[in-house]
Amino acid sequence: MALATSAYLWWGLVPIYWKQITWVPPAEAQIPRILWTLILLLFVARASGRRAETWTRDRGAWGWSIASGLLLAGNWCLFVYAVQTDRVLAASLGYYINPLVSVLLGLIVLGERTNRAQTIAITVAALGVGALTLRAGELPWISLVLAVTFALYGLIHKLHPRPPVAGLTREMLVLTPLALLATGVLAWQGDTVLLGSSPGLHLYLALSSVVTAVPLLLFHAATRRLPLVAIGMLQYLAPTINLALATLLYDEPFSLGHAVGFGLVWFGLALFAFDTLRRARRFRDPIPDEIAVSRN
Repeated sequence: MALATSAYLWWGLVPIYWKQITWVPPAEAQIPRILWTLILLLFVARASGRRAETWTRDRGAWGWSIASGLLLAGNWCLFVYAVQTDRVLAASLGYYINPLVSVLLGLIVLGERTNRAQTIAITVAALGVGALTLRAGELPWISLVLAVTFALYGLIHKLHPRPPVAGLTREMLVLTPLALLATGVLAWQGDTVLLGSSPGLHLYLALSSVVTAVPLLLFHAATRRLPLVAIGMLQYLAPTINLALATLLYDEPFSLGHAVGFGLVWFGLALFAFDTLRRARRFRDPIPDEIAVSRN
């Protein structure tokens, strides 16, 4: 339990890390994140004797790694953008509704069927998103894009499972050429923050590899020791901490409209969680794959 709790606590506190470098454009901040995470994961793979799992001649596997890597990079970039523009509240909503979006994808893409409790949960959560839309006068696009991109990322991993360290390492490998190309383009245009910046900033951004990889490793160590039902319930810890940071530390507004919208989403999630526990106890089966996917 301690490993899983540590992973979700880490993910919940991640906005604090990115909040310290609001002057670095979100997309540019992902360049060192990708490169240093790759280096760290290659070291972990070699130290754990799992390096062979990373390399494969299966072109299909690399193709899906490209797709999942792009989704992950987009999700990372948008999350950092949300943090830097004082929209941590919107980011927390995205990760609250992510499990329900995953259920919808299972319904649409995989032809899975939802039971009554899941249908009600999705409907109530959708009403919550609608209430937040009416309050703001526009769709909460950050929340929706974060939820959809990570749900699609999880769907790819469900359809094409791979060892966690090997999977993320492949994704960093396919993203590295894009990161290097972006560095070259920005340098050529003279529109880069990183080139010529202080060694302290480079060291700080190098730590993004630790911020990224450590909770992932903690999470997957926990999944080998805990029932997935427990993992599934703990997943709501991270967006809850995000929400607390947004309102208590960063003074983001939380109006009555927010309370109504989030309240509906929470009610939908409570129904979803109750149904998940009920099914797990009845069939002695782990929770559905859509809520067993960690946030990287």
